[in-house]
Order: sequence, then structure tokens, then C-alpha cells
Amino acid sequence: MKVGIVGASGYGGLELIRLLQNHPEIEQIDLFTSSEVGTVFSQKYPHLVNIHDQPMKAIEPEHISKLDTVFFSTPAGVTTKLLPPLVGAGAKLIDLSGDFRLKDQGTFEHWYQKDAPPIEHLEKSVYGLPEWNKEDIADAEVIANPGCYPTAVLLSLLPLLKNKLIDGSQLIIDAKSGISGAGNKPSQATHFSETNENFSIYKIHQHQHIPEIEQAMNTFADQPDPIMFTTHLVPMTRGIMTTSYAKVNGQVTEEQLVNCLQETYKDSPFVRILTDVQKVSTKQVYGSNYCDIHVKVDPRTNQATIIAVIDNVVKGAAGQAIQNMNIQYDLNEKTGIDIIPLWI
Repeated sequence: MKVGIVGASGYGGLELIRLLQNHPEIEQIDLFTSSEVGTVFSQKYPHLVNIHDQPMKAIEPEHISKLDTVFFSTPAGVTTKLLPPLVGAGAKLIDLSGDFRLKDQGTFEHWYQKDAPPIEHLEKSVYGLPEWNKEDIADAEVIANPGCYPTAVLLSLLPLLKNKLIDGSQLIIDAKSGISGAGNKPSQATHFSETNENFSIYKIHQHQHIPEIEQAMNTFADQPDPIMFTTHLVPMTRGIMTTSYAKVNGQVTEEQLVNCLQETYKDSPFVRILTDVQKVSTKQVYGSNYCDIHVKVDPRTNQATIIAVIDNVVKGAAGQAIQNMNIQYDLNEKTGIDIIPLWI
């Protein structure tokens, strides 16, 4: 297959290149840009010398139409303008930004403070959470790849909510991310002096992933209640940990929660349910497409603690996008992304 990457110079784009380079079904990777046409990619990123020495191309329908799949790894708001003219050109389109995830235009504009995509394209887009939406993904022309935080939150909570094992009306979700989640554009918030030896909370009650999580919980688990979702920046490069707190319903036990998760994901190669562990860490999924989930119930309080860890630029972005592509072309989901996590 021939694929293209729009926004290849960002962290998500670089991870797409790294993973697609070893995908057995990919024979060509074209890199597109709106501002640096003709720039040789390996001159920007010397680790790709003799791997990607090609010049970047302009984003034009005639280029796109010759490809099988195009990945958009762009900042929020950019794909709204770039993607619609390419619909119907022939390529399948996978958007890693947040532009096509929210189905309501007003909700998007409120949380993102940007113009929403045209409604006809929002209606055509399919939410690309493979473990929960595989049938629709297989037939989709436009896929809205989930956000990094929502991926971890939804994979760990949807089974328990759908099966009414936990009370969704008072969910508290505490989320922490490495700095790469902010992208590679320099800013004061991600400056070394600001982040090193520091730990910060940000976008309190204002994070744009809140409506995405709520929309998916309503869609897949019939859970309409709002959530309490708080995000923190951790002085590390990669990784997300979400720790969710919920009351269990009735006399639900820890064993029932574990069994529910195991049954839900028995055929999902990238979701691992951890039992009998003393700790859970982001390092155990570093560089991989895994989502590891662990749950504990405190019998004193009837409170469940549900933990999920992912690599934000793999399962939270590029790896999940390739997983979606594999499903679209009826390939094994693991093709090209069956990678053991890095530990050191």
C-alpha cells in the first residue's frame, strides 16, 4: 500500500514514520506539508538519513488520490480545512487531531475555540476506538482517531459502565501525561526549566477531551452523566496514566470487575488486564501499542480504583491510527505494531 502523512514533522507524524517503515504491507510513504514544500525531510530529522531523504510535497488532491491512506497528524483546527476537499478523492483519511471526533458543531466550537468542520463531514466520520467500533471502522472513509487521554479512560471504564458494575454518575478521573502530549512546538509550558523537577495541573474543568469522553460513554455504554476529569503534566517524555474512582453498584466485587474486563477484551490483542500486581507504571507500555488496565476495590468504601496506562504517541496516536488502517484493509490488527515495550 501507499500512504501519506500530513504533519509528518510533529511527534505523532514521526511516530507514524517509525511504525509504518516496518509495516510489511507498506511500500511507499509520502510526506506532505503546507509550509515547507521541497524541504528534504532527513535534513530536519537526521535520524532518518538514508531512510526518508525525500522532499516534502504540497497537499493537493492529485497527490492524495494516488494513495491508499492518508494520516493527518496536525494541530487542532488544521484538518477542518485540509480534509474536506480530499473526501472522495480515493484515499482513506485518518485524522489524529481532534477536529472530527465531536459530532456536535457547537460543542466543538465551545471546547476548542475554533470553527467546526462541515456537518456533512462530521456525520461521515467514524470514531476510531478499535476495541469498541471495529465494524464501523472497517467501512469508514474518514476516521477520527481518539485522543490520548480518552483512549486510556474509555478502554478502562467502558466495560464497567456498560455492564452497570460501577456508578457513572460520580466518576472522578485523575489523568497524567508526559510532555510529548503537548506537541513539539516550543512554549513556556513545555520549556525544560518550567517542567523539570516540576509537577503541574492544567486546563482545570476546561480540557477539550472532556466532551469526547462523555460522548463516547454515552454512545458505547449508555452513560449520559458528566464526568470530573483533571489533567496533570509529568516531567517525562512519554506516557499517560489515568486513575479513575467510582462507587461500585450494590455488592459488586473486585473479581466481577476483573472478569468483566477480561471477557470484554479477550479478543483485543493490545489490551492487557493486570492482576496480582503491586504497582502499575507507564514504563511497562513505553514505545508500544498496549493499554494495560488494573482495578482494585476497597471493601471499606465500596470504591473502585481503575488504572490504565498507555504510550500517548503510540496507542494514544500513531499506533492506534495504524491499528485502524489494518482493520480497514482486513489485515491482522497487530500488523506492523506488534512491538514489545521498551523498558530502559
